[in-house]
Amino acid sequence: MSTQRHYEREFVRTFFTSPTAVKGEEDSAKMIRSAAGLRGLQAPDVWVPDNEDATAPSMRAEGVENIVEVVSENGADFPGEIHPRVVWHRDDPTTRHQGFQQIMEIADPDNGAVEHVDGFVIPEVGDVDDWKKADEALTIVENEHGLEEGSLSMSVIVESGEAELAMGELRAEMGKPSNNLERLFMLVDGEVDYTKDMRAMTPTGELPPWPELRHNTSRGASAAGLIAVDGPYDDIRDVEGYRERMEENRAKGMTGIWSLTPTQVEVANTAPLPPKEGRWLLRFDDREVDLREEDGRQVYDGDAVELEEEGEGTYVLEVGDEELELDADGLREELLDMTAYVPSMDDIVDSMEEFEAAKEAGRGAIAMTQSATLVIDGVEVDLDKDRMWDEATYQAAQTPITLFQDVHEHRPDQHEELEERYGADVVERATAVGN
Repeated sequence: MSTQRHYEREFVRTFFTSPTAVKGEEDSAKMIRSAAGLRGLQAPDVWVPDNEDATAPSMRAEGVENIVEVVSENGADFPGEIHPRVVWHRDDPTTRHQGFQQIMEIADPDNGAVEHVDGFVIPEVGDVDDWKKADEALTIVENEHGLEEGSLSMSVIVESGEAELAMGELRAEMGKPSNNLERLFMLVDGEVDYTKDMRAMTPTGELPPWPELRHNTSRGASAAGLIAVDGPYDDIRDVEGYRERMEENRAKGMTGIWSLTPTQVEVANTAPLPPKEGRWLLRFDDREVDLREEDGRQVYDGDAVELEEEGEGTYVLEVGDEELELDADGLREELLDMTAYVPSMDDIVDSMEEFEAAKEAGRGAIAMTQSATLVIDGVEVDLDKDRMWDEATYQAAQTPITLFQDVHEHRPDQHEELEERYGADVVERATAVGN
């Protein structure tokens, strides 16, 4: 099987769930009605009217009715994709049948919602045979309602060891004539139920971080041409923790993350995009500290790194408990190892355009230079970093630009905000480079 994707989107940044029916409210559909009105950076790439965990069992029948009503009325104007989550369980045929019935009702063309529904999210899947049962349920629904086979995508929540192992079997199973698993779209981690399934415990009762699960989900998605999405980050007030989690995920190739509030949606929509401004970092003791720009110089304001000029051409550099006596060249080399540059969108586009021009002229590799004046304790040191760009470097740099292009293509409701963020000229160049 190839890793060719079977859908238009290459990236999902945000997976936003909302309860389909809230008990005790005059309008039980108030949460999904509100979500259907989200626009711009507060609107998710994927909206999930959640008729499973987010909705009480006694309200799920009404939740199906609410999905049909709200999506049929508002789905045409919603800027992201719509993927309702239904009930399912690998060990419970009754629950699976209930999920099938929910899909049948939501996908009934006479109800007016299915034309705006992109797919369904299936929770609590087990081994790959269970994934096939869910796929078969969707195939039956499509045939019963006269829909094109495979027109409804299927995403799964990885909430068990069985489901985690099943991801390794997808390459062998997708494309077989006995299933329609090509309809798979997203692999979404569900760390809460996964923790329960693994019988895992921590002293505080908090969830383990499960970096292995996130890595395995990202690997499984990459191998099968799918999209990987991390699970919910429950501390909705901890914006910095949310950002750090997303940064860790992106280093694993996992761009998407579950969002629980419109505020989290906005943070998750913007975090993977290239920064508006570039910045220099000073790295030491497993830390990264942003340097402050002042009059074109990069200034370190902390006290964990100290620098003193003892005499002409002689310096003492202290990093934590380590003290180094260096000449000018030695100091420059040491600080080159300690600094890094985070490129802006404009920087990335500039470098890609320069490499494309060099390649057009017949050159396979070129050197790119980054320069800065670093200031520590008033001592200035000029730094020049050379990085060799070849085709592999170019392809790696293209990933954040490809993400931006994917967002620009599929989220026209965000164009105005993107131009405010980067400027119209940079947006125009970013959408053209690499094509």
